[in-house]
Amino acid sequence: MANMAQMMKQAKKMQEKMAQAQEELATKTVEASVGGGMVNVVVNGKNELLSIKIDKAVVDPDDIEMLEDLVSAAVNEGLKRASQLASEEMGKITGGLGMDIPGLF
Repeated sequence: MANMAQMMKQAKKMQEKMAQAQEELATKTVEASVGGGMVNVVVNGKNELLSIKIDKAVVDPDDIEMLEDLVSAAVNEGLKRASQLASEEMGKITGGLGMDIPGLF
């Protein structure tokens, strides 16, 4: 029975560390840039888009599709980097226990 109590204690401690890491992820950011720096985004570790910067030179009323594509690409790259950041941070806590569950972070 002592083993079970010890495991429960360790699980609770890990859960607390994971909750703290999730809070810290909200303060960490990643940046992504596409189109040679024409569109830049900042995303936090909780996959929240914080900002988008668009260079005036890429704003062409006759080619809105290009701007839409650049914004989509920048946001997707930012979200990808934020997910990688979250996985790395959670991996430090779980120690590679195979707890990388999609959508958990």
